[in-house]
Amino acid sequence: MRTIAMIARKGGSGKTTLATHLALAAHLRGRRVMLADADPQRSASDVLKLRQAEGPQVVETAGPKLFALKVAALRDGFDYLIIDTPAGPETEVCHAIVLSELSVVVVRPTYLDLVAAVRTVEILHRLGRPGLIVLNQAPFSRTGAEPPLVRKALDALKLLHVPIAPVTIRARMAYQEALSAGMSVEELSPPTPATAEIEQLWSVVQDRLAGRF
Repeated sequence: MRTIAMIARKGGSGKTTLATHLALAAHLRGRRVMLADADPQRSASDVLKLRQAEGPQVVETAGPKLFALKVAALRDGFDYLIIDTPAGPETEVCHAIVLSELSVVVVRPTYLDLVAAVRTVEILHRLGRPGLIVLNQAPFSRTGAEPPLVRKALDALKLLHVPIAPVTIRARMAYQEALSAGMSVEELSPPTPATAEIEQLWSVVQDRLAGRF
């Protein structure tokens, strides 16, 4: 079983959006998935309660309970445990990091998000755990080149010495439209550019878990 922690110490980064989409990505590919909603806001739980079709199992939990939850998920034959962590205390986040094969750090191209990412990466380095940085809610490229805001954020993130996902998630309404129906953008018809972003992100996460990235 693979365990993935979704982390963003700054609220509003879109962490839960990506946690839910990765859980649904695994589910849509025939995997058994448990989504551990350790964020007190319970947004992931709220989203998947809206789902009409079969989907990932959602468990509302907290940091100290994650070890027992992982043991239960492993015993019950789940393929993935995806943890939506809180944006709050470091101790809560550390529980998830220690238990995970990969921590996905979700960052918007803003100063406060970058500061929060630095603190998160410090924890990863201190604990010796692998990570992956995903730039989320980025503005669109209008001229074939990345906006200065995105370029500066990527340059800053490179200094953290943690792999950065080669796919940038843009600020698209499709993500919220899909979540409002308990769905992934991969289930929207017709497909949107957001569909390709999640497909690419899922592939990158798999490569990172396998040590190919």
